Amino acid sequence: MRLMELEPIAGVRNLHPAYCSLLVKFDGLKLRHSELEEILRGYIERMEKEELAEPRLVEIPVCYGGEFGPDLQDVAESHGMTAERAVELHASTSYLVYFLGFAPGFAYLGELPEALVTPRLATPRRSVPAGSVGIAGSQTGVYPIATPGGWRLLGRTPVGMFRPERAEMSLLRIGDRVRFVPISQVQVAKLKLENA
Repeated sequence: MRLMELEPIAGVRNLHPAYCSLLVKFDGLKLRHSELEEILRGYIERMEKEELAEPRLVEIPVCYGGEFGPDLQDVAESHGMTAERAVELHASTSYLVYFLGFAPGFAYLGELPEALVTPRLATPRRSVPAGSVGIAGSQTGVYPIATPGGWRLLGRTPVGMFRPERAEMSLLRIGDRVRFVPISQVQVAKLKLENA
């Protein structure tokens, strides 16, 4: 994907990366499928030689539990641990940003520590507040906007994950590393004022 961003192909409209695939949307009036396939083969042959940028480490402050993390206690109990231990495990890992999707700025992060792997909710919530930090299966992520969702909510961050007024609208990029840093409710209020 990096090569295609550095050397765009005329007629390609959008790139949609996932865990192990890349959907390439193109204008069929400007480019035939067979032509695009041939161009992409050339990109694939060059992939191994392409140097990737050093991944950034992004720290995201999170206030865990209570009104911000309504599922924290249930997740902890389902794994036979305290809520404090669940927070410690969640914040102990450096997560890889695999790709962005679902909603603008929503980064799929992994892998969760095995002891926290938990299925999604049986019934999704109608509305999850922006900044909510959730887990589902072996993934974790931050809801960038208020939206329905079925991930189990452990906490919330005051940091904006998606801001259309920024040059880079999404805080995170594919390949970044993310660490969650526990903060108190007092620190949440202070960070909200600083980021307003």
